[in-house]
Amino acid sequence: MHNYLSADSLAIIFAGLTGLAVLLYAILDGYDLGVGILLPTNDNQTASTMIASIGPFWDANETWLVLAVGLILIAFPAAHNLILEALYIPVVILLVALIMRGVAFDFRVKAAMSHRPKWNVLFKLGSILAALSQGYMLGLYVMGFETSVTAYLFAGISALGVLAAYAYIGACWLVMKTEHELQQQATKWARAAGRFAFMGVVSVSVVNPLINPAVFDRWFSLPNAILLLPLPLFCFVLFLVVDRLLKRMPFKQDVSCWIPFVAAVVIFFICFCAFAFSYFPDIVPGKLDIFSAASAAESLSFMLWGALIVVPTILCYTFYSYRVFWGKVRELSYD
Repeated sequence: MHNYLSADSLAIIFAGLTGLAVLLYAILDGYDLGVGILLPTNDNQTASTMIASIGPFWDANETWLVLAVGLILIAFPAAHNLILEALYIPVVILLVALIMRGVAFDFRVKAAMSHRPKWNVLFKLGSILAALSQGYMLGLYVMGFETSVTAYLFAGISALGVLAAYAYIGACWLVMKTEHELQQQATKWARAAGRFAFMGVVSVSVVNPLINPAVFDRWFSLPNAILLLPLPLFCFVLFLVVDRLLKRMPFKQDVSCWIPFVAAVVIFFICFCAFAFSYFPDIVPGKLDIFSAASAAESLSFMLWGALIVVPTILCYTFYSYRVFWGKVRELSYD
């Protein structure tokens, strides 16, 4: 296939596939991490219902993380080495957190009722650690893995922002998937988390151009400033509309319960597009671009055939699983 596609074209294709995997992971595993972040530790019945809402999906959602890491490893090995070297400790924390979630998820179902609160705490702690570590890694990544005080402060802001964003989309998921008292509680969580997520988006959007002159020039030079202005405005409108909608819920027959979640997905998509626009074609901001980090064209060409099979397959079974388990949550059981 490399006879038809240039090395640069292949690098762009694999960068696009990697970006798709990262985006879908952030959305899909983001909401189930958010459910874990919000999990109550003193109400086992509510906790069981919340975990049941993500039960059929959460394991498959992490497939996109594996795919994203795999694509970076095989398509951009130089970037993989640089990223892993700089983020070794937070990556280990992330892996430990995801293991904690997996163990807690399975053990709480089989454990005696008196032991379930302990597994709920472990599941919640794993979710919080996973979100914070991902946000921290994102902040350091944006800063080009600097070791300055500014970089660590920005990484801290990013960690809290991602935590709030995951809690927001998780709460919106619960609004869509649950009923009655839990749905009412989820609307309160979503409104509170949405305000923190909005502040996080604003903070990162203000700080990032200030500490990255190249990003500032890309966003505020003409005509980009005019063409891109609708993106942050639309994002703000979505936050506002969802907050007003949540305040009025529940509606008759729960007809609008899906709107907050869809709006949260669109917000994630807008933020991802803004991030991609800010740094493309860099795969490590300020240090390495996709063209210099890419594997040989022959290797990329060979791997593209596999990607053309694997990615659609994952998309198909993801769509099928959500179609099968659509609707309001039912009690989780392995009987």
